[in-house]
Amino acid sequence: MGYQEFTIEGRNAVIEAFRSGKTIDKLYVLDGCQDGPVMTIKREAKKQNVLMKFVTKERLDQMSETGKHQGVIAVAAAYEYAEVDDMLKAAKEKGEPPFLILLDNIEDPHNLGAIIRTANLAGAHGVIIPKNRAAGLTATVARTSAGALNYVPVAKVTNLAKTIEELKKEGLWFVCADMGGTTMYDLNLKGPIGLVIGNEGEGVGRLVKESCDMIASIPMKGNIDSLNASVAAGVLAYEIVRQRLQA
Repeated sequence: MGYQEFTIEGRNAVIEAFRSGKTIDKLYVLDGCQDGPVMTIKREAKKQNVLMKFVTKERLDQMSETGKHQGVIAVAAAYEYAEVDDMLKAAKEKGEPPFLILLDNIEDPHNLGAIIRTANLAGAHGVIIPKNRAAGLTATVARTSAGALNYVPVAKVTNLAKTIEELKKEGLWFVCADMGGTTMYDLNLKGPIGLVIGNEGEGVGRLVKESCDMIASIPMKGNIDSLNASVAAGVLAYEIVRQRLQA
């Protein structure tokens, strides 16, 4: 399942890519172009919350591999997203209690890549990300994950809080990282667990936080008040690993 990021050029090809449900990471559109097909593409991009960049014809010509971009170039991720069910199945096959990492709107692709790498090393069975307002599986993510993206299934879900409620029925407990929580060393993090990490600025959203069973904080002694999202994910994931090893 190797990674390549590929470009889709030309109006029909881009419309087709959107409609077939391909994961489009970015859309480059000729600035000021108001043609019917281009407006259709812009509508599709808005509907799917795809990042749009309006650029000059020179920029599009530089990016184009075919020379026939017709004012639109889409950048798609070649990774296939997994299903949450597959992660639970993988845990079962390994005879391990499920361990999932859920990310509430991580926007920095370097953080997402680093968390996927941690997920692999800590033995998590998968990473779940929201469809909207978050980084997708781009080339930067793949590079930062240092190959881990080939081994860690990543699922995209429409509603993180709803997914948490569904997974609770499967016996998972959820812990979210937050400054005002209980020190992680005082929590029982054994058994089937979902670790929820919030975004770089605002942390975990209110609805998602309310869905969690426990709130864990990382003891900190320094002069700055928070850890980068991927570091926080690593610290908490390894506390879960430590407690599992004691089981």
